Amino acid sequence: MMENGTTYHVPVLLQQSIDGLNICAEGIYVDVTFGGGGHSKEILKRLGKHGRLLGFDQDADAERNIVDDKRFTFVRSNFRYLKNFLRYYGVEQVDGILADLGVSSHHFDESERGFSFRADGPLDMRMNKRAGMTAAMVVNGYAEEKLADVFYLYGELKNSRKLASLICKARAQQEISTTGEFLEVVKPLFDKDREKKELAKVFQALRIEVNQEMEALKEMLQAATEVLKPGGRLAVITYHSLEDRMVKNLMKTGNVEGKADKDFYGRVNTPFRLINNKVITPDEEEVARNPRSRSAKLRVAEKN
Repeated sequence: MMENGTTYHVPVLLQQSIDGLNICAEGIYVDVTFGGGGHSKEILKRLGKHGRLLGFDQDADAERNIVDDKRFTFVRSNFRYLKNFLRYYGVEQVDGILADLGVSSHHFDESERGFSFRADGPLDMRMNKRAGMTAAMVVNGYAEEKLADVFYLYGELKNSRKLASLICKARAQQEISTTGEFLEVVKPLFDKDREKKELAKVFQALRIEVNQEMEALKEMLQAATEVLKPGGRLAVITYHSLEDRMVKNLMKTGNVEGKADKDFYGRVNTPFRLINNKVITPDEEEVARNPRSRSAKLRVAEKN
């Protein structure tokens, strides 16, 4: 049976995202970010006895939340392999795909996973603990220029080069192995009034690089355009500008780069129709209940 999802992750924009899927009782749906199972549980409530749901998650901890329901299939894999695993389970097309791209509160609360700068732990940050590369490997092994690029591209940090230089000087003296040691190196670069916000960007950049999040998201979104039925829905919750830009571009132009292919009359050829022209965000009540939802944005599109 599933554990109480709130102990793992409080689902964000729950009703809005499930409503966005416009669920058909006998349809086939995919929750590509299963996590605590909160969104999946709500999808199952709306499915009939012949409906089907597949839940993807690469984190072994998510398996503790598996739903005991014959309509549900858990896939322990990164969602970048969406198309391959659907084929493996005999599914060619689906009626809806949901993605909540936020890092689970569970990951921040487990200090040994190294996702948070609020507690000391190994500099790890792997979503999949079986994966090879850790944040420590990035911090200690990347060339200075490559390290600066990571902080600039994925953290949008203006002082990325200074940050990379400081890290390289420190690691030459001693390997940086824990979040505490890492913080000792980088904290002097940030003013006290903006310290938390800037450190969050630093940790975000490392996490994205370790887990190849942008590449995985691109592959999943491209697969979604291929496996969704005509009339099928794609609902994606994003938390920072990099991923939101990719999702917005895909829904408007059919590709994550946002390169519009126009017909003779100047109309954009796209496989999607936007359901909400204006992005959906949490109301004040949800933000008060779950502060991590503050930056969440929901976009929903229907396959043409």
